[in-house]
Amino acid sequence: MLGFCQSLFSTSISKIICCALLTGLAASAAAHSYFFGVTELNLNNKSKHIEVIHQFTAHDIENTIAEQKQIHFSAAHPDYDEYIQNYIEENFVLAQGNSVVEMQWVGFEVKRGHLFAYQESVSQNFLANLVVKNTILVDTYAKQVNTVNYQYTDLTGIVQGSLTFHHSQKVAIIAASE
Repeated sequence: MLGFCQSLFSTSISKIICCALLTGLAASAAAHSYFFGVTELNLNNKSKHIEVIHQFTAHDIENTIAEQKQIHFSAAHPDYDEYIQNYIEENFVLAQGNSVVEMQWVGFEVKRGHLFAYQESVSQNFLANLVVKNTILVDTYAKQVNTVNYQYTDLTGIVQGSLTFHHSQKVAIIAASE
């Protein structure tokens, strides 16, 4: 890119301005226009614990936390892990009946710009009739759509489906198989 700038402009200041503009354009082009997240819910057949895997765009989570806390927030922040965990736990909640399902935080990792977060229920549960609240990023990004895919086995066989969450749909129930 610098060679391109040098061929267009002869003065150093013009080269710097050109490179800054082109870098800004490249960064804008790299910004995404689709906002989505995917969560997988599986019922472990042996332990009967719910296993959860979330996948979101890492910088969307970081930008949301920065906006909420009014701080500069990136992986270099000393409380990065804690803030990520708290954000996920506050915005993703499972309940059965009138009881919140207690979740254990397993951890998270960032790979190729995607944040993968892992949780597991502390006690035995069922997915049928499970109430799912998913507000991850939906209050920050108007176009955010989250999909929760689920799968479990009951007496009728394998039951699987999806729930969709967005700014006006933040809670849904996994229907029992018939």
